[in-house]
Amino acid sequence: MTPLLEVSDLNISFPRDGGVPLVPVDDVSFAVSAGELVALVGESGCGKTLTGLALPRLLPRGAELGPRSAIRFNGTDLSRLPEGALRAYRGRRIAMVFQDPMTSLNPVMRVGQQIGEAIHAHGKVSRNDARARVLALLAEVGIADPSSRIDSYPHQLSGGMRQRVLIAMALAAEPELLIADEPTTALDVTVQAQILELLDRLRAARGMAVLLISHDLGIVAGRADRVLVMYAGRIVESATTEQLFAHPAHPYTRGLFASIPRLDATTTRLTPIRGTVPRPDQWPDGCRFHPRCPVAIPRCLSQRPPLDEVAPQQRAACWVAQGVTA
Repeated sequence: MTPLLEVSDLNISFPRDGGVPLVPVDDVSFAVSAGELVALVGESGCGKTLTGLALPRLLPRGAELGPRSAIRFNGTDLSRLPEGALRAYRGRRIAMVFQDPMTSLNPVMRVGQQIGEAIHAHGKVSRNDARARVLALLAEVGIADPSSRIDSYPHQLSGGMRQRVLIAMALAAEPELLIADEPTTALDVTVQAQILELLDRLRAARGMAVLLISHDLGIVAGRADRVLVMYAGRIVESATTEQLFAHPAHPYTRGLFASIPRLDATTTRLTPIRGTVPRPDQWPDGCRFHPRCPVAIPRCLSQRPPLDEVAPQQRAACWVAQGVTA
């Protein structure tokens, strides 16, 4: 079966005057099938958000896609489409939910108007029909009494309700792929669970695919079909959620798990990953995780490990996980 989305050799660079370009996303490849939920996880600064923005070609000014980069959506390479042709995909077939609703929503427009704009942008609809559609979307995303909320301003809603409004806007054109970039940031634990359950329910009801971008492996458990672990601009591990949680292969993935509180743990002390993610202009040679890795071998310092299979349905870019000892 052909994947809905196929990303190959995604390379994002920022040219610098008189210097080597910054490359915060480097040779990233993955696929998402229709109806599938794939999670992209990693620390801040790993390139997750830039990867998500690249899919509908919403990269910040100055960013460039590499010549080998391909973003195939239902067989069409979006990386090569002219700007005008992308309008048929952005919002209509690929939608995005951003992590901060207060900066994504217009503070001086009522939320109903903002959702209505998304509806009008993708088809000719009468004002009455658009309003009815907005009310239906607000109800679908779990906002109680939509008729009293449709004319509210963003500041009059709670953080969880604002996030639901953003999801309603993203669903306005019934997209086939929803990119959710840290959709539970700054929400309390109860509301986080509600938003994630909402995404699960909408995915099942609509049959759409979801790319969930997060720094928290805890919210991925039991929800994602597959997990992509990203570090320093590269995918370092790819596995089914069940396999990843049972047997994480890459030292970085194991480090992420060790830093998560667990109810079944015998100790209350967490083990953080030492150091920080390096900046794109300071990527180390070889395996980019080797300066922080507790099991690095000499080869890790100079040779980049390929993302190879280490177990059924699991690949890791790690010499040690692949059985190399020197």
